[in-house]
Amino acid sequence: MTAATHSTLFPQVPESPDAVLEGLDPEQREVATALSGPVCVLAGAGTGKTRAITHRIAYGVRAGILQPTTVLAVTFTNRAAGEMRGRLRQLGATGVQARTFHSAALRQLQYFWPKAVGGELPRLVERKVQLVAEAAARCGIKLDRNELRDATSEIEWAKVTQTVPGDYPAAVAKTQRDAPRDPAELSQIYAMYEQLKRDRSVIDFEDVLLLTVGILQDRHDIADHVRSQYQHFVVDEYQDVSPLQQRLLDLWLGDRDTLCVVGDASQTIYSFTGATPDHLLNFRTRHPNATMVKLVRDYRSTPQVVHLANGLLSQARGKAAEHRLELVSQRDKGPAPAYTEYTDEPAEAEGTARRIRELIAAGVPAGEIAVLYRVNSQSEVYEQALADAGVPYQLRGAERFFERAEVREAGMALRGAARAGGNDSLLDQAEGLPSEVRAVLSTKGWTSRPPAGSGAVRDRWESLAALVRLAEDFERAKPGATLSDLVAELDERAAAQHAPTVQGVTLASLHSAKGLEWDAVFLVGLTEGMMPITYAKTDEQVEEERRLLYVGVTRARLHLTLSWALSRSPGGRGGRRATRFLNGLRPGSVALGTRGGTGGGGGIDRGSGTGAGAGGSGPDAAVRRKRGGPVRCRVCGRTLTEAGEMKLMRCEDCPSDMDEALYERLRDWRAGQAKVIGQPAFCVFTDKTLMAIAEAVPATEGELVTIAGVGNRKLTSFGADVLAICAGEAMGEEAGEGEGEA
Repeated sequence: MTAATHSTLFPQVPESPDAVLEGLDPEQREVATALSGPVCVLAGAGTGKTRAITHRIAYGVRAGILQPTTVLAVTFTNRAAGEMRGRLRQLGATGVQARTFHSAALRQLQYFWPKAVGGELPRLVERKVQLVAEAAARCGIKLDRNELRDATSEIEWAKVTQTVPGDYPAAVAKTQRDAPRDPAELSQIYAMYEQLKRDRSVIDFEDVLLLTVGILQDRHDIADHVRSQYQHFVVDEYQDVSPLQQRLLDLWLGDRDTLCVVGDASQTIYSFTGATPDHLLNFRTRHPNATMVKLVRDYRSTPQVVHLANGLLSQARGKAAEHRLELVSQRDKGPAPAYTEYTDEPAEAEGTARRIRELIAAGVPAGEIAVLYRVNSQSEVYEQALADAGVPYQLRGAERFFERAEVREAGMALRGAARAGGNDSLLDQAEGLPSEVRAVLSTKGWTSRPPAGSGAVRDRWESLAALVRLAEDFERAKPGATLSDLVAELDERAAAQHAPTVQGVTLASLHSAKGLEWDAVFLVGLTEGMMPITYAKTDEQVEEERRLLYVGVTRARLHLTLSWALSRSPGGRGGRRATRFLNGLRPGSVALGTRGGTGGGGGIDRGSGTGAGAGGSGPDAAVRRKRGGPVRCRVCGRTLTEAGEMKLMRCEDCPSDMDEALYERLRDWRAGQAKVIGQPAFCVFTDKTLMAIAEAVPATEGELVTIAGVGNRKLTSFGADVLAICAGEAMGEEAGEGEGEA
């Protein structure tokens, strides 16, 4: 499900530091070799950011520049940390710590608590919901299950933003946060929750960070100890850092700048938990001498998928949108995204299951297919539809692979068989490692054919089948490997949480799909009220929903299907509408009132600025070009996906035959027109459009209107002037003023 899926499962460790750099593109190599000072990597979806930073660490370690035990790589999920540890092990960089913020802080807290406070660290409460319920009851406030969940989330948000109970109402007002109930009541619950924890000598996950910050702030000797241990820091998914996590990172660093951060503001989807992209977007402000690297070569998705992803962000607004990255697909062309409208949700689920069966029959593995939805409650109808269709599936969000009971039992059985060697009667008829593993696991429920239906029996079988496939891959990679060798490999993978792939269609929420990828992705339930979700009220909340859909789109490598249902149940009134985010992108739709970020020249190449449908750029134009086939460079023939390149009809680095003098005359004319109409210059024509005109030198209206960025409205307003300038005619200061006002 990750980029590593299509690489060798058991690669050879690179023989030298230089060998670590082999296969990296120029930008990734720049990341890998930038080992001093602050480094900020802006990495778009599918651009190989994990590859770049793990090779950076491995290159530094293998070259003797970084001592492995002094490197701390921090990310946000145990899965991502496990994958990072697995990749570092494959690159020969053992000894590097790759952990989540909470895991790293908890280790330090456990070690230093006796010295800093005395006694044992208080017990950690893994689920705070019950304590929040008791706190609400003591305050005389009754909460149902959903309200209890919301109150718990609010307490978590307050703590990661370092807001104490008494300041919570003011913080809500200041941030314009949409509190789930009266902030004064939530403040009461929050204060009582904290009191209950103190009375019972327990702490929660947020306390782990808060207490670590407190100790490092107050005890300079302990802070110095930590800083002598960790001297180089790498932070993945930096757009998701909360103020509290940033404070901890600052304390780890001290006055040093040996920091590398990686992130993408367009994938900020956790602001409701206190995450903010501001630390990423302001990195150069805090570190003026930072090395900045942009990764935009998308190795994951086809040009068709990338084109849709870029189109989604081209309509975005706000600060994050001003820093969006235009992805450029490095893959061969594939099928266009499919858009499907259904009468009701069961029909949508059945249609999705039917299409999945067709893909599996065509050779796409079930483990390379995902169904992604906005909220977990949407999964039930798809579970039923896939079970009815006889398609295996797995739900994301279950316990970690190596912590499953059947996997632990299988590990013990394999370890026992390895110790027994030839004395185990189970292995008498087995020849070769995979055959031995099948024989051992057959005693734990594995069979050559999967059980019918779904449920716990099927989940258990899928786990065991994943171990069988891992043994087959291991034997192919290491001919002659023994059962003991496989047990050692499993132990190392368990320590790194580097799980094998379970073969089954993945059902997951869009949030939990972050960081994963599949050959085929089905984005379902894309209706107004679900995408964006109904409680997304503010502009920023709506923009976060757009980014969430962008994350979903960029999970697909090859096949992408987007669908919605007009009603919830059969026979219902079909009053639903497809999400507004697809307006102007899906066939037959029109983009209404959308525009890009306000950055203008800040990497965003927009058209008129008065609505995407007004001119020749924006989503409508993208749809028109798409229907006519992919846009190709007129110089080298490469498929173009970046908006600016499509305006020029050539790659940025391909030779240009632009008439420089004509371009400067057009720029001077544009400045005058912008002053006349009282709008920014790019509202007349963007730089890219002027460059395209100066390259094409159109002689007629028909030639001019075919240039991207010149639509009928702009042809009417400015066409005569532009054609006159292209013909070499002199333009007076007052020329075209009437057309400009029109």
